[in-house]
Amino acid sequence: MSEKKPVIVKVRGSWQDAQGQKDSIRTVAKGHHYFHRGKHYVIYEDETVQEGSKVSTVLKIGGGMMTLLRKGILEQEQRFEKGREHTSIYRTPYGNIDLSVRTEALTVDYGEVTGRIDVRYGLWVNGAFQSQNRLHIEVEEDRGA
Repeated sequence: MSEKKPVIVKVRGSWQDAQGQKDSIRTVAKGHHYFHRGKHYVIYEDETVQEGSKVSTVLKIGGGMMTLLRKGILEQEQRFEKGREHTSIYRTPYGNIDLSVRTEALTVDYGEVTGRIDVRYGLWVNGAFQSQNRLHIEVEEDRGA
């Protein structure tokens, strides 16, 4: 396992729902990166998932796939792999939700510590189409840490 390096994680997400409504979100967080067994791991606290709560988020990147893991008030595991559909359970304080993600495009450009990930995917909630989504993630080394 490589040494943990401080990073800045910039996430930009956008989506269009089944009715054509569009929205987006941007967040910036400090975190850590390490490399283990051929995969990049980016760990940070996300405050945009549940207002007033921080959710521990891990991005596991490698092998033509990105996995998003969240733990805290919400628990989630989403896998993004081009041309594949992955299902998971999104656990909330109000109950569980079945999610399906169909990844249409996944581009990973990653160096030793820094990188960019772009994902385009469809999201189904409890079997019903929810939205068409785009996710752009930039990881930069935090030289000021």
